[in-house]
Amino acid sequence: MNRSTFDLIIFGEELERINTCLSKLCADAKGKAIFLVDKNGQLISSCGETEGLDTTSLASLTAGNIAASGGLARLLGEREFSILFHEGERDNLHISLVGELAILVILFDRRSSLGLVRLRAKRATEDLSQIFDNLLERMEQEKGRAKALFLSHFGEVTDADIDNLFRSRG
Repeated sequence: MNRSTFDLIIFGEELERINTCLSKLCADAKGKAIFLVDKNGQLISSCGETEGLDTTSLASLTAGNIAASGGLARLLGEREFSILFHEGERDNLHISLVGELAILVILFDRRSSLGLVRLRAKRATEDLSQIFDNLLERMEQEKGRAKALFLSHFGEVTDADIDNLFRSRG
């Protein structure tokens, strides 16, 4: 399974843990806003000063940015670039990969520093990676339960039953 191209199912408990982690990161890194995006460009969660920001476009462009830098990395013989930094006149973006599944985006200004953001992002990325590992395990368990439920209801249907169902009546 290619983890970077499948849809995540995030359960309430995991989303609560993600939100707690992002809120703590925003406070600890003195960030303006934090975004967690999946590699397909879908916003998973955000916190901080997000009003007035087009979070849908930000999520999509961030995923595109990661994809483009991945192409550059491969051209240079690297597997990937796990951290990207964009410096602006007022605001800066620190972008880092969270395992193979997500992208962490920290928007910050001069109230913080790149060193502080990098330190706090590293810690948060480790915490988020653990949450996603647990989430993947839970998705596999739920998938197994769904399959067992399906088979318990439809497992007794035979090929002969299917043939009889589609046999022309006439």
